[in-house]
Amino acid sequence: MMHTHSTPAIERERAQTAVTVDVVIMTVRDGALRVLLVERGGEPFAGSWALPGGFIEPDEDAHGAAVRELAEETGVAADGFHLEQLATYSAPDRDPRMRVVSIAHLAFAPDLPDPSEGSDAVAARWWSVEDLLDDPDAPRLAFDHEQILRDALERVRAKLEYTTLATRFLAEPFTIAELRAVYTAVWGAPPDRIGFTRRVLATDGFVEPDPDAASQARTGNPRPMLYRRGEATQLQPALLRSEATSA
Repeated sequence: MMHTHSTPAIERERAQTAVTVDVVIMTVRDGALRVLLVERGGEPFAGSWALPGGFIEPDEDAHGAAVRELAEETGVAADGFHLEQLATYSAPDRDPRMRVVSIAHLAFAPDLPDPSEGSDAVAARWWSVEDLLDDPDAPRLAFDHEQILRDALERVRAKLEYTTLATRFLAEPFTIAELRAVYTAVWGAPPDRIGFTRRVLATDGFVEPDPDAASQARTGNPRPMLYRRGEATQLQPALLRSEATSA
């Protein structure tokens, strides 16, 4: 049986390979979909805006690293977030320091506070996703973080077509109008109001009437009906962007 042996050059290259996490954390604020960015305090890309992230420690997995980095660099705890892996980014030249493979994560939650910078960041703030991706005067993101952000945006847009995760952008209870506003912010166009309301209320388990709101309705209270998240996770049939958005 023939054995292959690594050369010293190959061994050095392997020793210089690292694994990191980058976290795309989104929320809806003031009617717009926003992403949390940190201003890098050190090289490479010092002074540039970037997604929160960092190297995976020897005693943690990628999910644990994403939770830790989120708290360390922004001051935002991961409790109550929807958090999932987005994709792996492994282009050889994505980081000028060494070969770095990044496991990107997507997270979103309602009513997120203004962030506070951590030890590795000069500043942290919410940015409009639309401005970052469509405004030619917007700052360029460090590393390949613009591509990661674009991929995350498409993931969220698709999630809203096929799942009930739009409700995870909202604090409970919420109105149908507030739920529609989430779709408007994420998709960039408002769903048809009447058709959207009909679809949401006709889908078993999408939303459930808030018990307190139901009591108010019986007493003739004129305030809008309030809802909570239902038990359903998938939308059947899907609520497609092309079919749901108005001209």
